[in-house]
Amino acid sequence: MSSWPTNPAHHRWLDQHTRELLAFGRRAADPAGGARWLGVDGLPEPDQPVSTLLSARMAHVYAVGALLGVPGAAPIAEQALGGLAGRLRDERHGGWFPSVADHTVKACYDHAFVLLAAASSAAAGLAGGPALLAAAEAVFLDRFWDDAAGRCVDTWDASFTELDGYRGINGNMHAVEAMLTAAGVTGDDAWLERALRVCRFVAETARAHDWRIPEHYDERWRPLPDFHRDRPDDPFKPYGATVGHGLEWSRLFLHAEAARPAESWLAEAARSLFDRAVSDGWAVDGRPGFVYTTDWDGAPVVRDRMHWVTTEAISAAAALFRRFGTERYATWYRTWWDYAAAYLIDHELGSWFHQLDPENVPTGTVWPGKPDLYHSLQATLTARLPLTPMLAPAVAATLTGPVRT
Repeated sequence: MSSWPTNPAHHRWLDQHTRELLAFGRRAADPAGGARWLGVDGLPEPDQPVSTLLSARMAHVYAVGALLGVPGAAPIAEQALGGLAGRLRDERHGGWFPSVADHTVKACYDHAFVLLAAASSAAAGLAGGPALLAAAEAVFLDRFWDDAAGRCVDTWDASFTELDGYRGINGNMHAVEAMLTAAGVTGDDAWLERALRVCRFVAETARAHDWRIPEHYDERWRPLPDFHRDRPDDPFKPYGATVGHGLEWSRLFLHAEAARPAESWLAEAARSLFDRAVSDGWAVDGRPGFVYTTDWDGAPVVRDRMHWVTTEAISAAAALFRRFGTERYATWYRTWWDYAAAYLIDHELGSWFHQLDPENVPTGTVWPGKPDLYHSLQATLTARLPLTPMLAPAVAATLTGPVRT
């Protein structure tokens, strides 16, 4: 039997699971535009406002669903896009608010996902996709890309008047994903060049810290190793080294190298990031699963298991196996799918539990419910697609030929 990442029978299961996830999230679209936070049963949570983050993630996911030929996916994506084109967008100052209930700031993290959603929607030929892509590109370049630094700033006030002094890697990581996707959809290699500059900074900084990635910086890009020590389980900016980000960057480095093979340093950096994350994070407290964060010596800090860390481990292992053909990556890939099937996939109500406690029991202190499908759906696709272009344009090219926008 062939290794799981290349096994046709496993690929058929992946395709089935992709469609099961898309069926679970079908109620996410809000009739007024945007996407809603989903509960454990797939029903919208009434107390959670429509947000830019979830609207963008679900627009991206259902744009991919539309490219996969799933009936009903395109209308869901277009409703999510409607929120990004409408009530989540700041018509006065530009950009996107965090949610319909929060008009206080403009965040790189949110805007990176808008860029990703717009590029994926354009690849899928969805109504409003190209217009949103043009708008997202303009705002991102004007407000968040710092060309002198070669990376992105993090947070503005709502009017784009005052820039916060904090600089962060999480927003830059998702910006790299979005920039590589935009490059694949538009053919504009300037997006690739920007992504490579961010990757180089992350690789150099991680190498200097034994391949643990400092996440938090001041405005001069000096590391803040104690940032959020009092909030270690913050969902977006936790203290210490974030195991899942080492895995996610590992995969992104391989996507970037596939798009620019001359940058061969990316592949070895990807292996080093992967090895460090697995060594620090996998089953280090005597139970299966990845701890969420560690300190700078690799000791676990937050031991809860976030579903997205396992999905990124699966995708990184698939990408490394495709790049190097080394069987140990296939073995890890299978190990983590088996773990997901045992603990994370909800075989009764659908989708994935988003958070488990250290005993692998579902909990919701950081991520209650099952808000969206972004991480889990991508994990079902990485092994089935080439490393370049990125997800949506790769699916588009597989099904319909080269993308044109």
